[in-house]
Amino acid sequence: MPHLVLEHSAELAGTHDLDALSKALFDAAAASPVFHNIAAIKTRTIACENVHMGTAPATFAHLTVWMLSGRTIEAKQELAESLLAVMDRHLPTVGALSVDTQDMQTETYAKRTIEDE
Repeated sequence: MPHLVLEHSAELAGTHDLDALSKALFDAAAASPVFHNIAAIKTRTIACENVHMGTAPATFAHLTVWMLSGRTIEAKQELAESLLAVMDRHLPTVGALSVDTQDMQTETYAKRTIEDE
């Protein structure tokens, strides 16, 4: 935990380095005081094929940050702004960029990992 899920217009995969963006988002999350366990941070991108928008250019990238509950609104605002700045550096020509933080309930979150021995 946390999960950083970047949904984006499918054509961005051919015009932008989304792997570099994913790594930069990971690094920004790891540097944030909001998260204490770097090993738990995960980033991923999801291409959206059928996008219709009222803006030009009709391209977008939206980052949802899923994290366990308990952070302050101010901490989440600072995190969202820092991640949006990373996206803006990597996607300066994309029509719409956005970030949203979502709480996951600690009491109901279940996880299983395989640790290296």
